[in-house]
Amino acid sequence: MSLAPRRWAADLLHVWFHTLRPADWWGGSDHIDAMLEARFRGEWEALQSRPPASFLHDPQTALAAILLFDQIPRNLFRDDPRAYASDPLARAVCHGALGRGFLPRLAGVERQFLAMPLMHSEDIADQRLSLALFARINGGSSFAFARSHHRMIARFGRFPHRNPVLSRESTPAENRAVEAGFAW
Repeated sequence: MSLAPRRWAADLLHVWFHTLRPADWWGGSDHIDAMLEARFRGEWEALQSRPPASFLHDPQTALAAILLFDQIPRNLFRDDPRAYASDPLARAVCHGALGRGFLPRLAGVERQFLAMPLMHSEDIADQRLSLALFARINGGSSFAFARSHHRMIARFGRFPHRNPVLSRESTPAENRAVEAGFAW
């Protein structure tokens, strides 16, 4: 991974890929959340009003922006609608990065995070693209996870586990899906 030209981006990439470990990415903790908030909440607040194209000068800045707008808010705002507030920007940067051919210019685990906004999307077209990408990224190691996300959107048109946070009414079928473990 080469160094991103913007300081915030280089810092975020270093923390995410060299300080944190996979258990930190997926498990979360109050300590990790607090560290990410102290280091990156200011950037999240300041940069989310910028147009997607401003993050598409190089693969590393695009990847850092996707982490900032897709992953970081999920740590900063657990059980809060702001966890999903910058998802549209993350998706737009993701689509722009894919369109510019950035995906093959990243390392394996970086590719996974570049495509993650598609897996998090409640749009079925994004979910289909997520399936196609995750079937190839890292030898398909995250494909089953992408498929389970796709199935929820194909079935319900949204992620039922987000309903309480987003003040959406859940159907009995959605409640059963969440109770069955479909809550990421």
